[in-house]
Amino acid sequence: MTSPLVFIDGDQGTTGLQIHARLQARRDLRLLTLPAAERKDPRRRAQAINTCDIAILCLPDEAAREAVAAIANPAVRVIDASSAHRTQPDWVYGFAELNPRQAERIAGARRVSNPGCYPTGAIALLHPLLQAGLLPHDIRLCIHAVSGYSGRGRSGVEEHEGKDAGQACAFQVYGLGLAHKHTPEIRLHAGLSRRPLFVPAYGSFRQGIVLTIPLDREQPGATLDGAQLHAALTHYYAAADSVHVIAQNEARAMTRLDPQALNGSNDLQLGVFINEEHGQFLLSAVFDNLGKGASGAAVQNLDLMLTQWKN
Repeated sequence: MTSPLVFIDGDQGTTGLQIHARLQARRDLRLLTLPAAERKDPRRRAQAINTCDIAILCLPDEAAREAVAAIANPAVRVIDASSAHRTQPDWVYGFAELNPRQAERIAGARRVSNPGCYPTGAIALLHPLLQAGLLPHDIRLCIHAVSGYSGRGRSGVEEHEGKDAGQACAFQVYGLGLAHKHTPEIRLHAGLSRRPLFVPAYGSFRQGIVLTIPLDREQPGATLDGAQLHAALTHYYAAADSVHVIAQNEARAMTRLDPQALNGSNDLQLGVFINEEHGQFLLSAVFDNLGKGASGAAVQNLDLMLTQWKN
């Protein structure tokens, strides 16, 4: 049987390059990419996407919508790494650990929307706690996150690694209009009924994310217990290969979180830090924005979809 043909549309961006690097040595699939002269040719791109078995879109949102609209072959399956379809009900959300059946849903899906980098950490923390009833769905939340500059794509890499790299800002908070495109995705897939306040930032390191969510024991609508929060996350991800919850004795000994600690991996590390005296808690997620936050998740979803292709 011929191995599946996988088309990476947008393989010159930060996510596309990483996906290509992860797949190029594999013998269980064939890769289709377009030469530089054809990457912006709508006719050639439409031909490529209708020829492949699975397309991975690493494109700006509008270009991703155009690529999907160009599909005439009903057999083509799609993984979209843009944010264009992440809140669309007819697309399967590509966070395999979201619930016990999500990996199965991804495996059988025709259309999979790869999660955003920040939402991966926020949803991984919040969804299990909301499901367990430990947090109310209408909780008021503030989510803080710092990503490496590769999260900005090629422009971020060029600013920090190009000829004017010495002038790059060491740290910058952005999204000051409080309308970041990841916020609806976090709200929907975490299961929140109230829009969270999301404050993102970039640091002067290439890749990696640390995301934190502060909580207070007397949170309106809930009386929180740090041990219960930790136990719920530990139980929820007990069988997950890529998601690890920091043990409480280890968390008590930690004094800092390194956003680059899991770079180069597809792992997601969650933590619950507890101050019993003041009744305050900090939820944390550390992962590679180009790993579990982008290309690693795309390859994970591809592998799930290939199990259906083989069968």
